[in-house]
Amino acid sequence: MSEIKDIKLSPEGEQKISWAKAHMPVLRGIEREFAEKKPFDGIKVSLSIHLEAKTAYLCRVLAGGGAKMAVTGSNPLSTQDDIAAALLQGGIDVYAWHGATPEEYDRHISLALAHSPHAVLDDGADLSEALHTREFEKAANVIGACEETTTGLMRFRARDRAGSLKYPVIAVNDAYCKHLFDNRYGTGQSVFDGIMRTTNLVIAGKTVVVSGYGWCGKGIAARAKGLGARVTITEVDPLRAMEAAMDGYDVMPMDDAAAKGDIFITATGCSGVINSRHYGKMKDGAVLCNAGHFNVEIDLHSLELMSEKLYQARKNIAAYKIGGKTIYVLAEGRLVNLAAGDGHPIEIMDLSFAVQALSLEYLIRNKEKLSVSVHKVPEYIDRQVAQMSLAAKGIQIDGLTDNQKAYMYGERS
Repeated sequence: MSEIKDIKLSPEGEQKISWAKAHMPVLRGIEREFAEKKPFDGIKVSLSIHLEAKTAYLCRVLAGGGAKMAVTGSNPLSTQDDIAAALLQGGIDVYAWHGATPEEYDRHISLALAHSPHAVLDDGADLSEALHTREFEKAANVIGACEETTTGLMRFRARDRAGSLKYPVIAVNDAYCKHLFDNRYGTGQSVFDGIMRTTNLVIAGKTVVVSGYGWCGKGIAARAKGLGARVTITEVDPLRAMEAAMDGYDVMPMDDAAAKGDIFITATGCSGVINSRHYGKMKDGAVLCNAGHFNVEIDLHSLELMSEKLYQARKNIAAYKIGGKTIYVLAEGRLVNLAAGDGHPIEIMDLSFAVQALSLEYLIRNKEKLSVSVHKVPEYIDRQVAQMSLAAKGIQIDGLTDNQKAYMYGERS
């Protein structure tokens, strides 16, 4: 029995899914292949990814390949109720609605695992964390998981190091066609889509403080600079800090950046990046938002304790009054690009979800060979997805001649 908000919303969701499908040529090619080969016949798949149009199309591609799908969201504010309705109307079990309470969110995770899946597609590892803790009796049935976020892989690798990982994991996030494009270009664009549509404020001329200079942070900083902002980076890694400095950005601790920033964007995967030490130093009107997976990077508990008044300034904008100043927090400190927007551009997710689909096929096909650890996406999958994307764009590239192959890979005289 599925749990969604309103099945009558399905026509609106169907329209969104059709638009996404029309702009995902790589996944359409994989859909045709899966429909013919049926690689997931008899396979039950549980999926927890931000439940919007691109994800819905991925679910249909896998279902068309024979998978029995049970689907939930990976963030209480990123689920789109019309998308959930359209998926359910199309015959896929769905357990999600927008604005779920923590208790409802956990229940939906458990319900998505109730059919004892053979494979898991995760975004943040919430399904797998449940399988390793409260739903552990179902883990014995799991062939493996595919994880598409930095945060999720941190959780999996911690379990791997501790010896508590229960099944193989494919590190989808580490594929070139995922992190080079999704984390950099996708996050860079979608974060500012979310900020601008929520605040309706100009970016040019403002100081944007980006916490974390991994692939997501690089993309966010580049888009901020392109929109005319002055950009400051905060980091804990000296190599990334040096890279940011050589890319032309100011680099300093958050204790110093707090007084300078107009817009703060966290993208670290860590907790308490902006905390009680910083709020009193901030400008009146400072805007805080998060681009990391979990809503722990901005310490909202300490902000609420320090504030004299809390009110809703605008949809998805909470205002905190502190000592005559107002600090604004977007989307409850959750993923601003999804909780306050539509997530990454469709063409970007075409690449990421193509890697997901092919990695799942690889996982099922090699279930007897994969050890219980975190595995790289095979290089041929990356190259296949890139080649399919280039072909869809009408782009041709050079190939090596036999002599060049001999020079590159063979014996040299």
